[in-house]
Amino acid sequence: MSSMSSATYDELVDLGRQLYEMALVRSEQEDITDPRGQPIGWLLDTRIPMLSGTVMPEVGRLLGERLRAKGIDQVTGFGFGAYALVSAVVATASSPPFMGGFVREQRKPHGRRRLVEGPLKRGRPVVLLDDILNSGRSAWKAVELLRQDGFEVAGLMTLFHFTWSGGKQRLEQQGLWVDSLLDLNLRENER
Repeated sequence: MSSMSSATYDELVDLGRQLYEMALVRSEQEDITDPRGQPIGWLLDTRIPMLSGTVMPEVGRLLGERLRAKGIDQVTGFGFGAYALVSAVVATASSPPFMGGFVREQRKPHGRRRLVEGPLKRGRPVVLLDDILNSGRSAWKAVELLRQDGFEVAGLMTLFHFTWSGGKQRLEQQGLWVDSLLDLNLRENER
């Protein structure tokens, strides 16, 4: 993609295709399973594009633009899939700079004993970043933890949204906005 200030539709499609192609792992390549341990035909391993120096700077820039358009300058993540996304957004040139944080599953029992790490400010909206939105259970758990710790959660931004599982609708019913770079409905044509 070019370094223009906002992405065109074609640039978004191109970036989405790159993310998808880099993340797609098929069962012919290696044994993969679902959370119950059952074999599956494919999955998206977003760690591959998220940790690529050729893709993530552009993803960070694009997510940053979308967040700025919504008046957001604080982002946080929950779990491994969000770490690179938060870092990519925080690393983008922006004024004021983005602030980032990470949500723990439970409060750290020692040191500063925090549930949310990083320089985030309570009283200002924060957006949860995640790699994939499927059922929305993990995102909702993070939202509840953030709210319990006094943060105002405005929404969720993801790379991929699997449209078949209703996660977006569940989160929107709880008053959050949801934005994703790619809405995927692959269940009908499992690749």
